[in-house]
Amino acid sequence: MTQPLFEAVNLTKRYGDSTVVNQLSFSIAPGECLGVIGPNGAGKTTTIRMCLGLTSPDSGRITYYPQGATAGKPAGLNMPQDALAIKEGLGIVSQFDSLDPDFSCAENLLVFGRYFGLKDAVIRERIPRLLEFAALTHKADAKLSELSGGMKRRLSLARALVNDPQLLLLDEPTTGLDPQARHLMWERLQRLVQQGKSILLTTHFMDEAERLCDRLLVLDHGKKMTEGTPRELIATNLEPDVVEVYGAGALALVESPLKALAARVEVSGETVFFYTSDAKGLLAALSDYPELRTLHRPANLEDLFLKLTGRQIREAA
Repeated sequence: MTQPLFEAVNLTKRYGDSTVVNQLSFSIAPGECLGVIGPNGAGKTTTIRMCLGLTSPDSGRITYYPQGATAGKPAGLNMPQDALAIKEGLGIVSQFDSLDPDFSCAENLLVFGRYFGLKDAVIRERIPRLLEFAALTHKADAKLSELSGGMKRRLSLARALVNDPQLLLLDEPTTGLDPQARHLMWERLQRLVQQGKSILLTTHFMDEAERLCDRLLVLDHGKKMTEGTPRELIATNLEPDVVEVYGAGALALVESPLKALAARVEVSGETVFFYTSDAKGLLAALSDYPELRTLHRPANLEDLFLKLTGRQIREAA
């Protein structure tokens, strides 16, 4: 088995009587994107903070294995003991932008690069490539007040790359972006993986997780619910077909004879979800309800998410 780039083993973190992360283990291979999904309060951000050395686990181990290590470097670095050495190989995009509003785009990259001890000449040589990657070449001298939300997120990603990291930790990097900005960010992240970068990504967007991630880790109440590729998780945990029914009177179908035509029936708001391995009979029966609207589709990651973590809305603690 190939040695992972990053490994977390039995991470546990408690705050008072609450266990926020509970015996969590995962690894990230070189050139892999690992997605972490789960509802509010599942432990995603706390996990990221432990990986960054911002929060110390109560128990467990976090180890980073630098690629191309020389004889003078240890085979594995442990967090938080070796935090400074590990951060040399990390790039970070947090939920909220921490860009400096007093600097231009290019100046934000220059100043951030200095934090890694890079010489100005090295950083200046990298800036044009980073701005091009972020589609911000034309905004090199612009202040943050002149940028859209999508531009700021792309600048945050470019800044995270200034030290040429092997691993990127992205905490909900596309939250608040419009569809066009999200798709551009996705294209940039896919390009990074193709270049051999590794990514640890948390997201609430299931289409984003399915599009970007090689593997997914589903968390709830700080525990790992399941792990695997998006397609594997859908095939293993769900019926292949979903029929959504909505409109006046749809909820009455939950206890109707149609229930026997599905393997599983769930309700969310005014919509009834029928999960089945063969939708033909169900769709034929629904033709007797012309007042209702139906949507027949394959099962997806959102169905998986809701099956494993429930449909009840939770507020972040």
